Amino acid sequence: MKTYSIKESEISKLWHIIDAKDKTLGRLASSVSQILKGKHKPTYTPHMDMGDFVIIINASKIRISGNKSKQKQYFSHSGYPGGTKFVDFQSLIKNKPEKIIENAVKGMLPHNRLGKKMLKNLKIYSDSAHPHEAQKPTLMEL
Repeated sequence: MKTYSIKESEISKLWHIIDAKDKTLGRLASSVSQILKGKHKPTYTPHMDMGDFVIIINASKIRISGNKSKQKQYFSHSGYPGGTKFVDFQSLIKNKPEKIIENAVKGMLPHNRLGKKMLKNLKIYSDSAHPHEAQKPTLMEL
């Protein structure tokens, strides 16, 4: 027996819609990262981008457990001395709710060029409207 390796021309990508309303952030990000990697397909190959496209709607209605809504902070650094920035969860969910899910999914993808390519297949919208009707996405329940 020989190991079958899929070719680039044989990869088919589908479009999925996931409604984030009342979903837990970590559980949602975990399942979305699996879809973006392509691990749900029987022909999964780790070194290729064979995952599907994912559209997440209602990102502003995501929930997190415990006191994290009051205590959680997001950290970034500009690279310059004293360039640390802290943004709390409450202000981020009001201003840019897409960044919360994007940050969680990005941490669960490979930290290399392939992971950046996979992250481009993720589209996040804060409300239920999205401009991807032409791709005929299917509603996926997690």
